[in-house]
Amino acid sequence: MHENQSNGQWQIGCVSYLNSKPLIEPIVQRSDCRVHFAVPAQLLSMLDGGMVRAALTPVVDYQKSERELMLVPAGGICCDGPTLTVRIYSPAPPTHIRLLYADTDSHTSVILAQIILRELYGVRPDIAPLNAAAHHTTWADDAALLLIGDKVVNAAPNQWQFPVQLDLGEQWKRLTGLPFVFAMWMMRTDSLDPHLAGILAEARRQGRTMTDALVAQYATATRWPVNLARKYFTQYLKYDITPERRRGLELFFQYAHQLHLIHHNRPIRYFEPAGIDA
Repeated sequence: MHENQSNGQWQIGCVSYLNSKPLIEPIVQRSDCRVHFAVPAQLLSMLDGGMVRAALTPVVDYQKSERELMLVPAGGICCDGPTLTVRIYSPAPPTHIRLLYADTDSHTSVILAQIILRELYGVRPDIAPLNAAAHHTTWADDAALLLIGDKVVNAAPNQWQFPVQLDLGEQWKRLTGLPFVFAMWMMRTDSLDPHLAGILAEARRQGRTMTDALVAQYATATRWPVNLARKYFTQYLKYDITPERRRGLELFFQYAHQLHLIHHNRPIRYFEPAGIDA
């Protein structure tokens, strides 16, 4: 048994959304790996606590972790323009937003929303949990919603009530000219595993050829239109951690720190054993 395995398997954490399937599906099929699916906000505690050896974690958690982490550029969830599934819904222009009900499943998206609203629209809304919005019987023009993941497609709010929509990937591209990285593989510095990094990278390479199979298996189950799911995998999402995407990540951390949305801006450290960038 490998020293980094538990019960003969590597323990791996992953987001539970459709967007992760090209990175994780080849791993799910391996007998030497066990995948623990969770909403993004739960993955950091799984990694910090040693429940998993690696996790596809929201990037901002690199700065929030109590443990020293390293980013593993074997794959990530990125966009270069519109992302489709990270979106603000507002009844009025963004300059009117004073309260943002935020889907806290992803720490990264909540911070990105605040950067976009401050830098492009000059507003600093209060942030409240999304479930608090359910208590409203009427809706104020200065209150907006932030949704992420599959619910943007299968549980979007009524368009007549929220006619203004901001795709945060598109807005980041407008602000910076750079791609955005939402999530990346991470490992704790005290338990780096080059063999597992290689498994993650090989899964990314295999996932490129699996689009039709993934659409057939998951689109209907997650209530996605088939054609939209195919377009999501092949056009909206990017999975390689390129130099330009690394620059986008570095700039995101700089903005978040300058605007006091994170307490630390640790230098970015990558764990890059041979073969993971092919």
